[in-house]
Formats: sequence, structure tokens, C-alpha cells
Amino acid sequence: MNQMSDCDVLIIGAGHNGLTCAAYLAMSGLRVKVVERRNVVGGAAVTQEFHPGFRNSVAAYTVSLLNPKIIADLKLHDHGLRIVERRAQNFLPGPHGRYLLTGEGRTQRSVKKLSKSDAGKIDRFMAELEAIADVLRQFVLRAPPNLVEGFGLGAIREAVNALGTANILRGLSLAQQRTLLDLFTGSAGDMLDDWFESDLVKALFGFDAIVGNYASPYAAGSAYVMLHHAFGEVNGKKGIWGHALGGMGAISEAMAAAARGAGSEIETSAGVREILVERDRVVGVTLDDGRAVRAKYVASNVNPKLLYTKLLPANAQPDGFRERMTHWRNGSGTFRINVALSELPSFSVLPGEGDHLSAGIIIAPSLGYMDRAWHDAREHGWSREPVVEMLIPSTLDDSLAPAGQHVASLFCQHVAPSLPDGSSWDQHRDAVADLMIATVDRHAPGFAKSVIGRKALSPLDLERDFGLLGGDIFHGALSLNQLFSARPMLGYANYRGAVKGLYHCGSGAHPGGGVTGAPGHNAAKAILSDHRALFMTNRF
Repeated sequence: MNQMSDCDVLIIGAGHNGLTCAAYLAMSGLRVKVVERRNVVGGAAVTQEFHPGFRNSVAAYTVSLLNPKIIADLKLHDHGLRIVERRAQNFLPGPHGRYLLTGEGRTQRSVKKLSKSDAGKIDRFMAELEAIADVLRQFVLRAPPNLVEGFGLGAIREAVNALGTANILRGLSLAQQRTLLDLFTGSAGDMLDDWFESDLVKALFGFDAIVGNYASPYAAGSAYVMLHHAFGEVNGKKGIWGHALGGMGAISEAMAAAARGAGSEIETSAGVREILVERDRVVGVTLDDGRAVRAKYVASNVNPKLLYTKLLPANAQPDGFRERMTHWRNGSGTFRINVALSELPSFSVLPGEGDHLSAGIIIAPSLGYMDRAWHDAREHGWSREPVVEMLIPSTLDDSLAPAGQHVASLFCQHVAPSLPDGSSWDQHRDAVADLMIATVDRHAPGFAKSVIGRKALSPLDLERDFGLLGGDIFHGALSLNQLFSARPMLGYANYRGAVKGLYHCGSGAHPGGGVTGAPGHNAAKAILSDHRALFMTNRF
């Protein structure tokens, strides 16, 4: 630790969480260097031209979970970030000419056409979900209670943290605490079947339970994934979704500008080969080109499985730790397509243009449909009747496509992270992309003909291009054994890694996936706390 370091903190990965961490640390006066394997910053939150003249958010594709405190602290709006709300929130085309259209002033009227009973319940259900989400939002920017052995300063610190956690939960009534238990352990499908009768109403909430979750909506724990997607807000309005003007890359560019403005150095095309450990402490990294960069602390913005099985030497890890991380569960069941369109689609149940085309267009008319899609993917490798969410951001941002033309994002499920017959996704990518486009075309005849360009990303492509193992957009499944105090592992939920000087600042740490910035913020707090303690120790 007395040797000269090239920087105070070396951050692996310039995804949005790594950039958030860098900005906070640099704003606090530390010397920060970020290294990124790709030639652009942003990780999965990037905007790229995928067809001549057409740009899109090629991986992460919509905004809600980005924490407002982080937006304010990093002054992202001063760095050019603008987020616009969808004119309608969600549009679900269904059978027999039925559809559901939600958003301010729309939801109640649309649900009433499907079920008067559901119309009388939906506001109460949403209010109950929002009340719980409102309390749990307080956990987003703080470390969860961390289990530690023995008694000492660490145990005292975690006891205080646990008391704080309990105090927050006291904000929930006993009835709400019962609901919270159901949300953490139960299935979204069972909960929604108890509440509603309309398939489309149940599908509206059920879709949030399977987004990035390779599971049936009837799987235990899927209710929490539904709740996870209720944490968001846009421009001060809770529970809604929007788009960053210029695409998701605008978020990353604003964060990079904030980090650089505070003094951070960001180097792209600089992958990490290995994390360096000396005398049981991390001291830096070796880059792919052979250069060594020394640092007092290293923060990892990569998937925990990749970190502990590829980058950190096995002999530096505690007994059993590496083996545990080899079983870290990944796989979102996700297939991503970006398409260039000659014209807007027209849906059979609601023809022509309108605000519904600015919404999240969800093709998944029932919980049973979603359940079959998952079982189908498990058996065959991909759903023959897939779940597709389509967004057309160019309805809100005309900078993404030539005049009169449009871009669309297709977020498709379910597909197996690894194909059951052992074949490569490279052999099947185009055929599956054709199927996904044909699925939209069944609801919007002529859609397939309007596609003038596309870029499809299988789970393998998502892994190769963005480091998302198994195509997992969350850096690890949001299952009960990989959440809260168990993310990434019991005893290591406080953003501190398995070796001194190593920290977790990515989505594999609490509170998990989505473009939130929260893990980066929280890891920065842990690093600053340890740095101040080390400074005081050295001083005395």
C-alpha cells in the first residue's frame, strides 16, 4: 500500500454504473481511472447506428429506474440529458378486437371495456404496489444488511444497518408487510389471478414479472421482479417510463462528461486481463495489452461470475468462494432486435397512428401465453409464440431516423441462454429474428414489409458484445437467493469484494439490474468510507 499508485481507484467497465461510481469518487477528490474493453462508453446503455441513417438504443432501451438523486448529484441535465415521457404507457393488443391502453387518463377507461370488476380494483392494486415500492425505494441507495461472522467493528456497523432497515420497514402496515412477503416469495401469476379476471389486465402486470427474467410468471419469486419494475420515475412522476433524447447513450455520455469534469480519466479499448493481488490485497490490474495499472482500490462493473472465474486469481479467493460464483445464475431469456422502418405499423385492433405507438407495445395477451413461451424455450430453445415488447422511440425523438421513417426496439422472450441441443446461436439467429418480426406482423399486418434494415442480438451476441453472460441484462437473475443481502453472496452484500481493496459497483450488487446508477453510487460510498478510515489509520 505504500508503493506509488497510478490512481486511487481503478474501475473495470465504463457502463453506466462504473461511470456513476467514477463521478462520485472524483467529485470527492480521489484520482480515478476507468478502463473499458469496448471502444465506446456506456456498456449496454449505448446509442449506435445499426443501419445507414438509423440510430437506436441497441441494448438497454427505455428509462424509468435511473435514480433521480443521481441525476441531480451528477447534474446530468447540465451535461445534455433530456428524458421525455411516453404519451401512453403501455398498449397490449389482444384477441377478438380487444386491447388495453394505459397511461394518465386512459387506464381506467380502457380497463372498464374489458372488465367492470377489474376497473374497480386496478387503482387499488396499483396504489398498494406503489405504497410498497415507495418504502422500498429507500433501500435503493443504501447497502442491505450484510451478514458477518464474529464480533467487532464490522459486526457493530452491520447491526446498526439492520436496525435502520427494520426502521424503514416499520413504514409498512402489517397488511403491507404480508403483501411484501408475498411479493418476495410468491409468483406474480398467482397474485394477479387472485386480483383480476381479464387476461389483458393480468398480462399488463405479468409482463413486468418476466422482463429479463427467464421464468414463467407462475414461478416463485416472479412477483418481486414485477415490484422491481415499479421503483421507477421519470421527471418526478413515479411509476412511468420514458425515453432519453438521443437514445440510452445520451445517459452514458452525460455520466462520462460528469466523471471527466470531476477529473476522472476514461480509457476505452482497454480490456482487463487480470486483477493483481499482492499480500492478500488488490493492487491494480493487468490490461489486455500487457500494461499494468496500479491502484489503491479496484471496483468491478462486470458480472460477478466473470469477475471471480476469469479476472481474479483463484488462489487469492477465500475457500469455497470461487466455486460459489461458478453457480451464480445468469440468463434473461432475451433476444434483442433493432429495426429500421419505412413507415409506422398499423395494428388491427387500433389501426393508424396515435399515442399508442409511443407506448410499450406488449405482445403477450395472457399469463398462460407467457407461461407457454417459457416452457417452449426450455424444450426447443426459443418460443414459437414469443413474448415481444416493441418500442418506437422515433415517435418521440425524430433525431433517430430519416424524416418519415422510424426505428423500433424489439425486446423478445423467451429464448434459452444456451440451446438445449448444444448448437450455437449463430446458426439460428436469423430464423429466430424472422419469427419475432412475424409475431408482430400478425398483430400489425404489413410490419414485416416495412422493415428495411435490422440488427438481431441473440444471448450469445449480448454476451460477446456487452459482456452480459448468457445474455443476462441484470448481471445475475433477480431470484431470492441472489437478492438483497445475498447479492452477490451472503457476507459480501456491502459492495466489498472477496479480497481487500476489491469492490462491486455493477448490477451484480444490490439493488440489481436496470439502468439505475444505484450500485455505482453505493459502491462509491463504501470506497470513500474505507478510504477515510485508512487515511485516519495512517495518520495516527
